[in-house]
Amino acid sequence: MNFHTPDMDREPTREEAEAALAVLRRWAGGATDVERSDLDPAVARLTVDAPADYPDLSRQYPAEFEVDAAYKASLPDLQNGPTSLIRGAKRQIQHVGISNFRLPIRFRTRDNGDLTLETSVTGTVSLDAEKKGINMSRIMRTFYQSADETFSFDVIDRTLDAYKTDLESFDARIQMRFSFPMKVTSLRSGLSGYQYYDIALELVEQAGARKKIVHLDYVYSSTCPCSLELSEHARQTRGQLATPHSQRSVARISVALENDAQVLWFEDLIEMARRAVPTETQVMVKREDEQAFAELNAANPIFVEDAARLFCEQLQADPRVGDFRVIASHQESLHSHDAVSVLFEGDTFASDSIDPKLFATLFHVG
Repeated sequence: MNFHTPDMDREPTREEAEAALAVLRRWAGGATDVERSDLDPAVARLTVDAPADYPDLSRQYPAEFEVDAAYKASLPDLQNGPTSLIRGAKRQIQHVGISNFRLPIRFRTRDNGDLTLETSVTGTVSLDAEKKGINMSRIMRTFYQSADETFSFDVIDRTLDAYKTDLESFDARIQMRFSFPMKVTSLRSGLSGYQYYDIALELVEQAGARKKIVHLDYVYSSTCPCSLELSEHARQTRGQLATPHSQRSVARISVALENDAQVLWFEDLIEMARRAVPTETQVMVKREDEQAFAELNAANPIFVEDAARLFCEQLQADPRVGDFRVIASHQESLHSHDAVSVLFEGDTFASDSIDPKLFATLFHVG
């Protein structure tokens, strides 16, 4: 049926609307559910068998509405529902929780000062096979109860205890990531500036045993020993100027702390890394510093295998360090790929598999 009107912009009359509605009702009565939905889901309300008592819902936000205990008790809670609501295999989940909720956390430094740093928190618990889910906001609420304290592993211990109790879970994990500033002095000019270190604290409880782990990303320059020797050969035998290739490199150092050990300060771990590989990238640089850095690199040429073993040597020498792992990535300026190495000691970091994206995360953006 075609409708022709001389003026499409004018307001239709009530009689015209009633006629159009009657046509739409006749069409809707003979159409399928799919056809009605494709045209407009509201068309289904025009059929004979449509419920007549569809509520007239308010479209205004009720700013004055207050929740009392009875109303709260009436709210549905599917996440903590019965076993019958579980979808998929009824199996234990090793970790379920929240990742990357952020808040300012106060940390103590080695010289007894305090630093407030923006911190990204991940909190997870194990979930029994017979439980539908967890109330994830409880992890955040539990963490905020301790947010005003100066954080240490003792505080993290208490926080883990609290949300394990709240969520009735056996295993749990907390990880806190932040960027830790430390002032460093240039090699020769006497200038100083802040170097920022990506650090994570991790507390893991599994089968009743707890482990305290510190992760540090240490960024350094690696000059290839082979390239250095080849460059010197070109100079000596042919008078040809040549430069060895070097590149920004990253080592992720993870250490499990001995339970009865003294405090391993962030600064201590950073200084261990510097002793192992002194060619740390620089903050403040004048010409004399740049020349000094070139000399420092020439005095410490390093393959990725050397880096892993040098870091290992420092970690083995410190009684506060238990199990550890070193992952090094030299992001080559010669090749279109990276050179990598992984070295671990003890069972904490032992693994038969490597995360396919692991080495891609060892990339430092200045």
